[in-house]
Amino acid sequence: MVKHVRDTDNPTSHDGMVRIPGGSFAMGSDRFYPEEGPVRQVRIDGFLIDETPVTNRQFAAFVAATGYVTVAEQAPDPADYPGMLPDMARAGSLVFHKTPTPVDTRDPSQWWSFVFGACWRHPLGPDSDLDALDLWEHPVVQVSHADAQAYADWAGKALPTEAEWEYAARGGADGLDYAWGEELAPQGAMLANYWQGLFPFANQCLDGWERTSPVRAFPANGHGLYDMIGNTWEWTADWWTDRHRPARKAKPTACCTIDNPRGGNVRGSLDPAQPDIPIGRKVLKGGSHLCAENYCQRYRPAARHPEMIDSATSHIGFRCVVRET
Repeated sequence: MVKHVRDTDNPTSHDGMVRIPGGSFAMGSDRFYPEEGPVRQVRIDGFLIDETPVTNRQFAAFVAATGYVTVAEQAPDPADYPGMLPDMARAGSLVFHKTPTPVDTRDPSQWWSFVFGACWRHPLGPDSDLDALDLWEHPVVQVSHADAQAYADWAGKALPTEAEWEYAARGGADGLDYAWGEELAPQGAMLANYWQGLFPFANQCLDGWERTSPVRAFPANGHGLYDMIGNTWEWTADWWTDRHRPARKAKPTACCTIDNPRGGNVRGSLDPAQPDIPIGRKVLKGGSHLCAENYCQRYRPAARHPEMIDSATSHIGFRCVVRET
C-alpha cells in the first residue's frame, strides 16, 4: 500500500509525498529504443517521492526563502562554450516553437531556439508571465540540474535515481509498455499530456493542452503519483550511459538481481558529438508534452534521454525523493 504524507505548514517537510515500498521489478525495455535495454531485474529500497512534479508555486517559495538565482537567469561564461558568439553571452534558455509546416525531425534546431530572458519566471520568454498564463500549478520548467538539486537540498530531499524513478512510474505494474497498460490511448482515452498529431507542426491537442498542463490534470498511476509520464521530462541523479549494464553473476548459481543500481560517471556521460564542450549529461525520465507517435515515443516508464546538466528548457522539470535508508 502507498501512504500519502501531508503537512501544509512546513514546505521542507514530507508534504505531498507518497511512500513507495521496496521491491523488485524488470527495469528497461527491449521493444523501443536501444538505450533502454537490456531488461534486467532490479531491487529498490523503499522511499518517499513527490506526488507531483515541483510546481511554479513551490519553486517560487524556495526562491523567496533563499534568494536563489537559476542558471537561466545568469549570463553564460564564454570560456565554458568554445566558439560561442559574443552576443550569445546573455541570460536565457531554450524555448519550443511549433513549426508552420513539416520539417526534418533529425534537426531539433527547427523547433528549439535560445530565447534571451526566458527563465522559470518567464518560461516562454521575457514577455511571458506566470500570472498571465495561469501557470502557478504547472510544473516549473527552465530549470537546470543544479537548480533542481538546489531545491532538493533546501527541501531536505534528493533527486531520484533513474531506477527509483522508473520503479515509481510503473505504479506497481511490471513489464508493461506504458504506465497504464499496453496501449498508448486505450479506447481513445488521453492518460497523459503528450503530442497528438504530427510533430512538430500539427498538434491536435486531444488531451486539452498545447504546452504544459496543471499537475493532477490526468489520472494518477497505481501508486497515486501524477504526471510521471508526459507533461515535462524530469531530472534524475544519475549520469547518462548509452546502455544499461546487465547484472553479472558472481557464481553460476548466484542471483542476478541488481540492488539500487546507479548510472555511469561524468566522463562517460559526455556527448561524443560535442568533444569541445566537456559538460556532463544526466538521465531524464518520463517524456514530455512534446513526445509524439512520429517522434520521440518516450512517454513510457522505461524511456530515457541524456541532457547536459547546464540545460534549461521549456519542457524539463523535476520531482524529489526521501530515502528510508
